[in-house]
Amino acid sequence: MRVELNPNQSDTCRSMSTSSSDPEKTSPADLYRDTVFLPRTSFPMRGNLPKREPDWLTRWAEIGLDEQIKQQAEGRQTFTLHDGPPYANGHLHIGHALNKIIKDVINRAHRMSGYAVRYVPGWDCHGLPIEWKVEEEYRKAKRDKDSVPVLEFRAECRAYAGKWLNVQMEEFKRLGVQAEWANRYATMDFSSEAAIAEEIGRFLLNGGLYRGLRPVMWSPVEKTALAEAEIEYHDHKSTTILVAFPVVKDPTPAHALADVSVVIWTTTPWTIPGNRALAYGPEITYVVLRVDDTGEGALLEPGAKVLVAEALVDAFCKEAHVTAHHVLYTLPGSALEGAVCAHPLRGAGYDFDVPMLPGEFVTTEAGTGLVHMAPAHGEDDFRLCRAYDVEVPEVVQDDGTYAPWVPGFAGVHVFKAADVVCATLAAVMEQANANGLAPAGLVARGELVHSYPHSWRSRAPVIYRATPQWFIRMDGEGALRNKALDALDDVTFVPAQARNRLTSMIQNRPDWCISRQRAWGVPIAVFVEKRTGEVLRDATVMKRVVDAFREEGADVWYSAPASRFLGPDRNPDDYEQVFDIVDVWFESGSTHSFVLGQPGLSFPADLYLEGSDQHRGWFQSSLLESVGTRGIAPFKALVTNGFVLDEQGRKMSKSLGNVVAPQDVNDSLGADILRLWVMNSDTNEDLRIGKEILKQQGELYRRLRNTLRWLLGALDGYTPEEAVPYAELPELERWVLHRLTDLGGLIARAVETHEWVGVYPALHGFCTTDLSAFYFDIRKDALYCDAPDSHLRRSARTVLDHLHRCLTTWLAPVLVFTAEEAWTARFGDVESVHLQAFPDMPAEWSDPALDERWAGLRAVRRIITTEIEGARRDGTIGSSLQAQVELTLSQEEAAHFANVNWNELAIVSHVEVMIDPESNSVYVEGSEGGTLHGAPVVRAAEGEKCVRCWKVLPETGSRPEFPGLCLRCADVVETTFKASAVSAAAGQEGA
Repeated sequence: MRVELNPNQSDTCRSMSTSSSDPEKTSPADLYRDTVFLPRTSFPMRGNLPKREPDWLTRWAEIGLDEQIKQQAEGRQTFTLHDGPPYANGHLHIGHALNKIIKDVINRAHRMSGYAVRYVPGWDCHGLPIEWKVEEEYRKAKRDKDSVPVLEFRAECRAYAGKWLNVQMEEFKRLGVQAEWANRYATMDFSSEAAIAEEIGRFLLNGGLYRGLRPVMWSPVEKTALAEAEIEYHDHKSTTILVAFPVVKDPTPAHALADVSVVIWTTTPWTIPGNRALAYGPEITYVVLRVDDTGEGALLEPGAKVLVAEALVDAFCKEAHVTAHHVLYTLPGSALEGAVCAHPLRGAGYDFDVPMLPGEFVTTEAGTGLVHMAPAHGEDDFRLCRAYDVEVPEVVQDDGTYAPWVPGFAGVHVFKAADVVCATLAAVMEQANANGLAPAGLVARGELVHSYPHSWRSRAPVIYRATPQWFIRMDGEGALRNKALDALDDVTFVPAQARNRLTSMIQNRPDWCISRQRAWGVPIAVFVEKRTGEVLRDATVMKRVVDAFREEGADVWYSAPASRFLGPDRNPDDYEQVFDIVDVWFESGSTHSFVLGQPGLSFPADLYLEGSDQHRGWFQSSLLESVGTRGIAPFKALVTNGFVLDEQGRKMSKSLGNVVAPQDVNDSLGADILRLWVMNSDTNEDLRIGKEILKQQGELYRRLRNTLRWLLGALDGYTPEEAVPYAELPELERWVLHRLTDLGGLIARAVETHEWVGVYPALHGFCTTDLSAFYFDIRKDALYCDAPDSHLRRSARTVLDHLHRCLTTWLAPVLVFTAEEAWTARFGDVESVHLQAFPDMPAEWSDPALDERWAGLRAVRRIITTEIEGARRDGTIGSSLQAQVELTLSQEEAAHFANVNWNELAIVSHVEVMIDPESNSVYVEGSEGGTLHGAPVVRAAEGEKCVRCWKVLPETGSRPEFPGLCLRCADVVETTFKASAVSAAAGQEGA
């Protein structure tokens, strides 16, 4: 068979033309168009993520990807990230998405690094937020909650939590989160409720659990104690008052306190009926001040004598409208020991002494340097009064109203009591003045806007209220506080400064109040002996309780008789059955006990990861619970993420209209965009999100997608037989592989340290700066125009193969859908990218010296490019390939940049290197002496433009059988035509 080869006449040649079937009308450019190896790929330019992502979820479910992942993990070293349970009471918000995406990225990266990862997601299902929602429905229906049987109410709460648990699960799946969804945990599962009850029992039996009276944060709206983690602080306008307490016992020399009244300042007028003592600072200097004159609005009269701190005299006089005064006595605080005052409402039901007690917490920062003590309504108040055996009265009921036995204020709500209290105290002062007695009652009234604790559920202000509650002791026998602090010594914190936050909270926290006066939750399933008031500590009783909970759930505590738990040897009539429920933070803090330790889930967990608010929430409760029952922390490392704010740095709220819902982002842009936003952010700090920020993330995504698309197109038809060994690769290709080792090391360190901030921005920078704007730009000529078997083209495609494998797998933990698409576009859908491992980086690829050399070359290239741009602007050239460059180098530079193909590097048709032996180096650091050579000179290249590669060369057209081609392109086209002709002839012969 003879093959005719004449590009102007042969059928083979004509078949390659796409513009005309008439050879005489075919231009050279059209003739050779199909000989250019342009990228081809099925991977589309547009992601269309909102439509395609759900299809991938369906596909993964069809192929059983989760089960494949589980099987793949067998025999590997385990990595356990224990999921902090979100609350099952509504759609996911952006904070949920942030947290779960970070967890998912960490889990996927560990899996692709060779670890066995079993991620069991969980939910908090008990507690006040769900009760609150169910009660809201009752209120709408004008239904009385107290009339609903407790088991019916609990069933409604269970149904509500179950509904939202399933909704949230589907929303997490849509975000691309991989987890053992069928094996999820929930605190309302019977097995979970039994485990929580068992953990309570552990504290009961080891002596850590006790019932005691102490002030706790109390919500009058929700009628229950609250944990610190359930509190948020908002600005609140409070009434401030100055109140005079007449001295009735004066221990000072020379009776300095005769006819003197002690003046206190408080922002809680409603606590005056609960006052039982006053506190002074032993180290503070006080004065007895006589009022000489007063201004408008003053309640004190001239001649009145009051005791205040010396440092606060001016502030006191201003607030009390005292315009003239003088000091009668100066007293050290220690001189007040033994002094006793009368309550300002003495004679109206408050006929008890009010002792003055030394308090180290008293300061002169505000007020009068003297503090009124209401021991039922403040922690300092309670501790100081208890230390001196001062009564702790119960004056406020669970709904925030004064009790019926409170003289003068019964039934008044504490948040509406300021006017009543002030009016009563003002009347007392008026009577004291009229009778010429020492001042008693209201001295002044004002207002103060300050940060005040509110319930994060009802958004209503809270109070301190002393009630009998169940506590886990932090000090004393067992010293839980010290054990917890010691356990933190072995925990890694990311960021590192978070250690100080959690440590200080443990150091300063009071005993842990774990009881709540509600109905939906795990009851504190204990008994108290009526005769002695002692809690029953019996392991057998506790086992009966746990076994019953495991079989029937915590509802059995309400439905079964007490005798079922107490057993035949005890009379139920002798015991009080406790129906307080346990704090939900204790529940979530106990999750390690029923989640970790399963096959494939290690205890302690390798990692807990939550928002920064969990230092006072889940991190702390988990630590205390685990240390208290097992002696060790339940985690080896703690990672903290910040909160999500809007683009102006404001907290998100419906009223501001700045809420960004993850569901909306999924539907408009796609979950991969949201995931990219997370990993491009500094998650150690508070993050910002909004339309413009998401638009920017969309642009970053587009660049990454274009990088993957170009790689796939340039690898069209690539086979392993093309691969070039590392030692034979050109220097530029070896530099790219070195950069891959840098990035591989960055990702490996992030996997081991959990510090991911900056990793994916670095990967994006590599794709845009090192690849698209540099390496791809340089190698397009070889990839598009070199012969398929050329060493340079094969070398480039060898590196592109590594790039595609590395980038697709490195991006897979974040762009879970896009990476799968980019993987299957090349390798088919036989195996998911999520079953791949991160590629190993051969040690020989790492070459720091090469990196330093190419940093210098790129700097020179930027200078050349700047000059080329100038030539384009002034019309000297059109494109860079129309340029030739005269590059002057010193001898040192010529040696330093030896063997560089400047034509390739500058993407010009010709670079003429001129060596100036007299000049000093401008491009190599550290050189001294001599004159500086000039900048690169750009002029129009000599020769004709090759219609195939567009280089302007004198040789173009020198082969008449290939008009318009340079010699390189003529050789490639000749080879291509031969191959095509042989193929066509073989086809005809076969036919």
